[in-house]
Amino acid sequence: MNDRDSYRLATRLVRAGQSRSQHKETSEALYLTSGFVYDSAEEADARFAGTAPGYLYGRYANPTVRVFEERLMALEGAGAEECLATGSGMAAVTAALLANLKAGDRVIAPRALFASCLWILDTLLPRFGVAVELVDGGDLDQWRDAAKRGVTLALIETPANPTLGAVDIKSVADIAHAAGGLVIVDNVFASPVLQKPFAHGADLVVYSATKHMDGQGRTLAGAILGAKDLIDKHIREFLRHTGPAISPFNAWLLAKSLETIELRVNQQCRNAVRIAEALAGHPRIERLLYPGRADHPDHAVHARQMSAGGTLIAFDVAGGRAGAWRFMNALQLIDISNNLGDSKSLVTHPETTTHRRLSDADRARIGITGGGVRLSVGLEDADDLIEDLLQALDA
Repeated sequence: MNDRDSYRLATRLVRAGQSRSQHKETSEALYLTSGFVYDSAEEADARFAGTAPGYLYGRYANPTVRVFEERLMALEGAGAEECLATGSGMAAVTAALLANLKAGDRVIAPRALFASCLWILDTLLPRFGVAVELVDGGDLDQWRDAAKRGVTLALIETPANPTLGAVDIKSVADIAHAAGGLVIVDNVFASPVLQKPFAHGADLVVYSATKHMDGQGRTLAGAILGAKDLIDKHIREFLRHTGPAISPFNAWLLAKSLETIELRVNQQCRNAVRIAEALAGHPRIERLLYPGRADHPDHAVHARQMSAGGTLIAFDVAGGRAGAWRFMNALQLIDISNNLGDSKSLVTHPETTTHRRLSDADRARIGITGGGVRLSVGLEDADDLIEDLLQALDA
């Protein structure tokens, strides 16, 4: 079955990567094994030499993990010739960067990034002689100016965490490629359902599969996708020898969750649209940011790159940090958590959680305020969510 090309997306999400054992199971098999055996020393030699097919060791590859990887390639579509899973999203980001960098290289990235990504850029990479320049992600002139000083890699996160700003992937890719650099896109906020970075010029796409792919708060995982020659040249050996492997059980959970990701993400988007509309103009909301709304400052870029507005909403509650905390503590249905992309709606206060290591000035520059709240919209009834949010604002 040509499951990546011949069938439509919903079919590929259920069928892609399936490889039944001799038992002909309906669900994908779960291979909980750390190693594999060989019928002879000659077979072991051939497998390690790459002249005979077969698995070698759980740190390298696993049949269950491969089902997840192939299913994710089918979802990502054109440009995703190969996929390698990792034990977490940050393992994927770190590997994609370090496998392609050496002392003397140069990275350009936007200031508005997940805080752990910023730590890698401003703390880890400089230790190994890699120069890093941060720019305002939406300012293409800053990207052009930075590229004049050279670029080995450009790292993009769009929509950005947590204020949902946009980076024009195609324009930045054109700038980086003209300077001889590669482009890595962290596509976790949009998910592969809503945004296809390869179509806009990305060379590698990375994910925290913990988010929408699992989508049910059960497991940590990550993934790196790209052209096969690029993955084989740099990423595969790096992962083999540094060891950020995903467990087969987590990969099995993810393979099953991908069967429903399109249904879940699209419904979460529909809920988010209704919630954003209900919150817009509320007297206790000082600013509301949702990529699907025309009043988002980067709406035009988001609209070119995303098929819907996404599952996250950012807003500022009146009263600064105290006001935001009173609001969050008054919620009765929505949980306080720093995760996102879950079937349960979750709210967090970025200033004191995900981005607390940043200075006040750095947070202010990317739009994180004391009253700022990030809402990850789940699968509950939208009316129940709206009622909870409004009563908390009025509490």
